[in-house]
Amino acid sequence: MRYLVESFAVSALTRGRSVEQFLGPVGDAHAPGVRWVEVVPTNSEFKVVLHMSADVGNEGFYDLVEFPPLDPESEDDEFGLEIATAAGPRDALALAEHRTGAVRGRWVKQGVAQDEYRDFVLAGRPQQAAPC
Repeated sequence: MRYLVESFAVSALTRGRSVEQFLGPVGDAHAPGVRWVEVVPTNSEFKVVLHMSADVGNEGFYDLVEFPPLDPESEDDEFGLEIATAAGPRDALALAEHRTGAVRGRWVKQGVAQDEYRDFVLAGRPQQAAPC
């Protein structure tokens, strides 16, 4: 099973492991991109990081962290934009969902969002996010 039930996502974060979620397409026909959100535990809090990159992958190349930034002129950190912080893991997940449109039942372990991206590519890069 790819998706983490909420208690497993919270447990992963409590153990110091990030969770993430592929959010789908962003940009336009001239600059297609994709975005995903990550909740990252630190020593004292949980950071919500939104990533946006150029959609340069294919079914054989889908490692999202290797993709270039969506806007190469942007001064934002190429590893994502911190959009929120929370004191606890449940609050961080809720913030991520509220601020990015992430869905409660679609969190995955770190590194698995790239598999979601691959599914997106194999589905023909639909403009709407996959249904829950």
